[in-house]
Amino acid sequence: MKYCDRSTPRAWVDNAVRLIEADTQRSADTHLIRYPLPASWGVQLYLKDESTHITGSLKHRLARSLFLYAICNGWVTEGTTVVEASSGSTAVSEAYFAKLLGLDFVAVMPASTSPQKIELIEAHGGRCHFVQRPPDMYTEAARLAAECGGHFMDQFTHAERATDWRGNNNIAESIFEQMELEAHPVPDWIVVGAGTGGTSATIGRYIRYHHYPSKLAVVDPENSAFYGGYETADAGYQTGMPSRIEGIGRPRVEPSFIGQVVDRMIEVPDAASIATARLASRVIGRRVGGSTGTNLWGAFALIAEMISAGRSGSVVTLLCDGGDRYAGTYFDDAWVRAQGMNLTEPAAILEKFAATGIWSG
Repeated sequence: MKYCDRSTPRAWVDNAVRLIEADTQRSADTHLIRYPLPASWGVQLYLKDESTHITGSLKHRLARSLFLYAICNGWVTEGTTVVEASSGSTAVSEAYFAKLLGLDFVAVMPASTSPQKIELIEAHGGRCHFVQRPPDMYTEAARLAAECGGHFMDQFTHAERATDWRGNNNIAESIFEQMELEAHPVPDWIVVGAGTGGTSATIGRYIRYHHYPSKLAVVDPENSAFYGGYETADAGYQTGMPSRIEGIGRPRVEPSFIGQVVDRMIEVPDAASIATARLASRVIGRRVGGSTGTNLWGAFALIAEMISAGRSGSVVTLLCDGGDRYAGTYFDDAWVRAQGMNLTEPAAILEKFAATGIWSG
């Protein structure tokens, strides 16, 4: 009789899953903030505030799911070095979970990543490895993982499959539960950006699985490939260019992006994202990141469409992370000018919308 046994000791795996689940149990759900709009419009706007996670962003949910997925698949075990290709926030969150499990973590990222995010990754015990060209992150992360016998987490491939989209405390389930007592509990639109594509895939699938009439809009910044890929139905679409709005936008359509569950794509200029992030920061009294500005620009356009059609209802979008991480970029006038951006035009569009509900963007 012949047999081959590749089983690994289960004690570490069992404890690792317990540690992650215990961390989740200690964490309260994130808040759903009502964004002030004139009552006469008949439309309510809500921000799911993902900045309140312990690692400060929406990517905390993704990192937790990716680690559980990798551990339960047997890819990450005791002593595994975890490597990720990330522009910042996912790496911050993955560094946190690696430290929780006593694992080494290396983030492969563009050299242009904000210093604040680099500091956060290192504060959680992670190491940063830089590439000059953002498209090189994938191959370099895979090379490093192979070189050290570690595991390339590969958020861009595994994001949509690591999260249980049917429920199990995912972000979609949380949104609909928190909306239950609102005037319009089932949103007309949920608006999100695409970085890996995992969040949009989870929400789009959840809406369909539970028979909700809500529609999903995905906003996409300049230089990103998702809008072009959606418009042309080309899963291999590439721009080869980096996004200036960290956390969303990619130079290629990522494997985790499921365009079939998206009802509408909205392309947003970077100046509009930044102008909207600055406006929202003033309105809610604390800084929000550029991706939140992208989300809100799209949400405002949809709300104006509802007002024009005489429809009341609700729209939900995400406050992805705090703006303090971008003090030296999006909230720095000198940086904005150096990027060749002028915020005057989008600021005027936002001002007109706030006063009249009319969208001219």
